[in-house]
Amino acid sequence: MKGIRQLAKHLDISIGTVSRALNGKSDVNEETRKRVLAAAEEFGYVANQSGRSLRQGTTNVIGLMIESSKETVENSDNFFLGVTGGLQTVLARHNLDLVMLPCPSDEDPYEYLKRMVARRVVDAMIISATQRIDRRIDLLVKAKIPFVGLGRSSSGGDSYTWIDLDFEGVATSAVDRLVAKGHRRIAIAAPSTDINLGYVFVDAYRQALERHGIDYDPELVIRVKSSEQGGYQAGHELLMIQEKPTAIILIYELMAIGLYRRLVEAGIVPGRDLAVIGFREEPRAKFLQPTLTCFRMSLRDLGVELAETLLATMPAYADSYPKGARNTIWPLELVPGESDAFALDS
Repeated sequence: MKGIRQLAKHLDISIGTVSRALNGKSDVNEETRKRVLAAAEEFGYVANQSGRSLRQGTTNVIGLMIESSKETVENSDNFFLGVTGGLQTVLARHNLDLVMLPCPSDEDPYEYLKRMVARRVVDAMIISATQRIDRRIDLLVKAKIPFVGLGRSSSGGDSYTWIDLDFEGVATSAVDRLVAKGHRRIAIAAPSTDINLGYVFVDAYRQALERHGIDYDPELVIRVKSSEQGGYQAGHELLMIQEKPTAIILIYELMAIGLYRRLVEAGIVPGRDLAVIGFREEPRAKFLQPTLTCFRMSLRDLGVELAETLLATMPAYADSYPKGARNTIWPLELVPGESDAFALDS
């Protein structure tokens, strides 16, 4: 196995050029980079990561912090698999590695992140499931660790960069679509946690109702866990409402599966007796009958955007991403199905 000095001598180029090529720096032309990588592979060169980290004060590792609980694993597995595919596509350009940092449900996310920061296990972070008040943001800002939030928060002000799904657009479009079909008793299944997307979603839902002259009824906001079981529970609570809604909007992928199951048990047919609009990133939702009217997006493209936005905040890589770091509302596409075919006579 050759070291970096031997590689440089073999290629007749400087050690610095070899090092920058191996580290994916943008100031090395593509032909030289390919020569260096090919020679490194031929001679079995493997960088001494520990030594490099000590010298450079970096790890070349990006952390993705996620919640780890029964409910979030059930709901988010497919979501984060898709997102990490896009993340790794970008990070691989720079020989950066991605590690998942799963915070157990019984531990304070702030304390968990504080431990990761103290250990300097990563150079930069992507944090998900941002809370309305999220102390993790203030911690990362104070520690001067580059990061991007997958979600907004009231914390941090303008001192951090985020990408958030367009939950306002989802609530507005879904309510408009249902009202156009004659519905006025429209329920929503919202998160039972303090996650910020729940506040955004409920606020947009309320505003959309008011725009159509429909009074907001807090009884129609059903708060459940983000899982298939949560969808089942939403269906059960919906059936308990005295003046029953004629439509429901779901905010999580797996909820539709649980909801359908509970409705079928009660002899209620989605799309015929109750209009349903949901999300569909979960593969099993493709097989629901009637087909689910849903919002969807490219998870891979979202991962690419997250990675490029994060790298734009890091001086070592910013030149490769001239668009810079910017806050982004990520759009979702409405895909019509049969689950909201149920229309009321006007």
